[in-house]
Amino acid sequence: MINEQILVSILFSIVQISTPILLAMLGEIYAERSGILNLGLEGIMSIGAVSAFIVAIITNNAHLGIMIAIIAGALLALIHAFVTVSLNADQVISGLAIAMLGIGLSSLIGRNYVGKAFHGYLRSIPIPILSEIPIIGPAFFKQDIIVYFSYVLVVVLWFILYKTRWGLYIRATGENPHAADAAGINVYLVRYSCVVLGGALAGLGGAYITLVYMPTWFEGITMGKGWIAVALVILAMWDPLRGLLSAYF
Repeated sequence: MINEQILVSILFSIVQISTPILLAMLGEIYAERSGILNLGLEGIMSIGAVSAFIVAIITNNAHLGIMIAIIAGALLALIHAFVTVSLNADQVISGLAIAMLGIGLSSLIGRNYVGKAFHGYLRSIPIPILSEIPIIGPAFFKQDIIVYFSYVLVVVLWFILYKTRWGLYIRATGENPHAADAAGINVYLVRYSCVVLGGALAGLGGAYITLVYMPTWFEGITMGKGWIAVALVILAMWDPLRGLLSAYF
């Protein structure tokens, strides 16, 4: 029989290693729901990881590093949105180009920071009462602020997608853009916003890796988590709630 402390440790680690995948996957669900496939998540996560780490090292401020990672991820995704939405180029080719660009650029930018450690990483914040629940409490409710944000984000994105008019616009755009356009929906705006959101969340996922999970930098630190996120979108059937279970699984 597994010791309770060991089980808690395993579950705690699962939550931490799954959080960057979950964040990237949630953004990709929205991008694909709008009709745009983004295979560049690995590169975007790499850029988020290195930019967050460098800024945090220089300023000794993890929160500023997170903000820069989100912006960097959004900007890289904006390139993909421009190429695929405005120029109507092949989504697969554009996504792969973004992946290679992000991976290569992150290696170049971070070459002087390889092996360095960041000691001001985000620390765990126990949630009163919930953190005292046996096994589940220490594993899920003694985490850091980004993990808690991912919990809330799952619910919020699910609600927006299925219970709001904007969510209806997103789903309509992805299923039949011509009909959506005829109905007065701004297809360009919907797709741009969803792809940029996906990039921002992938950048945040990268920041989580270098500021919380492994507070250091080395080439390839994302270890394929961006590719895993793309694959898990299908397993989750493009649903944020199922995405939570898929990521942890």
